[in-house]
Amino acid sequence: MRIVIALGGNAMTAPDGSARPADQRAAIDRAAEPIADLVCAGHQVLLTHGNGPQVGNLLVKNELAAAVVPPVPLDWCGAQTQATIGLLIMNSLDRALAARGSTVATAALVSRTLVDAADPGFTRPSKPIGRYLPADEAALMIGHGQHWRDFGDRGWRRVVASPEPLECLDSPAALALLAAGYLVVCAGGGGIPVVRDGPAGYRGVEAVVDKDLTAALLAVSAHADRLIIATDVEHVMLDYGTVHAQPIGRISVSVLAALLGDGSFSAGNMAPKVTAACRFVRATGRPATITALTALEAALAGRTGTIVEADPDLAPTGSSPAAKTEPAGTEPANTDPAGTEPSRSEPAGTDPAQTDPTQ
Repeated sequence: MRIVIALGGNAMTAPDGSARPADQRAAIDRAAEPIADLVCAGHQVLLTHGNGPQVGNLLVKNELAAAVVPPVPLDWCGAQTQATIGLLIMNSLDRALAARGSTVATAALVSRTLVDAADPGFTRPSKPIGRYLPADEAALMIGHGQHWRDFGDRGWRRVVASPEPLECLDSPAALALLAAGYLVVCAGGGGIPVVRDGPAGYRGVEAVVDKDLTAALLAVSAHADRLIIATDVEHVMLDYGTVHAQPIGRISVSVLAALLGDGSFSAGNMAPKVTAACRFVRATGRPATITALTALEAALAGRTGTIVEADPDLAPTGSSPAAKTEPAGTEPANTDPAGTEPSRSEPAGTDPAQTDPTQ
């Protein structure tokens, strides 16, 4: 079975959200174990990941050094974190696979995601990333061309575009590596956002792309049999954080999409995951699963997790999942791009950690 697994940013930090180098290495070592089990069970794995804490750290370095060297653009930050996290994942998976007697090799691909230069997010950037700063420090960053917004008593915070992902430009390279027998790490942090530049070129843009929405695109282009969105809970919950909370097990894509349209899921956390699952299922007719990283094998066997299945009377659309799959009138749930997701599942209205800018 060919499986695309989307790892959340919390798979690469300590349980308390710390993102020191030692914390990240230890967390990725833990994440590698269940993934290696799937590979050794005979599955082909294409892996993508969040990069929120890592991009957050780079943004702080930009701010601290802004009076000395110009801040690097956000697409560069994405590229740097893809390489850094890819290195850590390859090292951890190489050890985990070797310990199981596997000879499967790993590869990490610095990869781009195409977005539309006319996406309204670029004219009205609204996605907050990074930490809050006092007005005088924010003014220095505004002088470098960044967009910042006054959030009152909390201070100023940077805002950027969060455009819809349209295409994983480097998926052919990922597929070639898969065909050669590699476990491939691709489209980290939702992919480096680029727009078309001339008849055959691309250029990076200041934006963040939701990693789960990109994972759905990647899974469709890779002809995956299953999309698994790995988080820190075994099930999507209805009425999360209340005495009426209940887990969602198997569910049809139409029923789940209706719940999404009713606002049943936190826009900053679970809604993008639900949206991505629905898009993949509607495009392919194949199932998607949202579950805990530690429960991958059980979820694949159908014993746990939220398993989203196609409606039996509807044929797959076969179209790009970037096409709208939300109920009419529902805003696309791309408010949690992959460099900015909160590191833990939280009730609606909870503010993400300031240093953890995802998506």
